[in-house]
Amino acid sequence: DGQQKWVICPKCGGKTRIKIRNDTVLINFPLFCPKCRKETLIDLKQENITIIKEPDAQTQADDQQSMTVIVGSF
Repeated sequence: DGQQKWVICPKCGGKTRIKIRNDTVLINFPLFCPKCRKETLIDLKQENITIIKEPDAQTQADDQQSMTVIVGSF
C-alpha cells in the first residue's frame, strides 16, 4: 500500500504540507500549519498523531493527548 495521505493540523483542521504513508513514523516532529501558522510538536505512528506539549508543572501523562487527524488520499 503506497497510498499517501495529508497530515491535518490538530489545532485548526487545515491541511498541512506534509504527506505520509501508512508505515510512516515521526518522533518529536515539529508540524507547521500554513493556515493557522502554529507549530505543534507531534509523534505519529500508524496514522495516529499524539500531540506533545512543552513540559510544565503537569505530569508527563497529562502532557500528551492522542487523536487521529489524517485525511486525504491520492
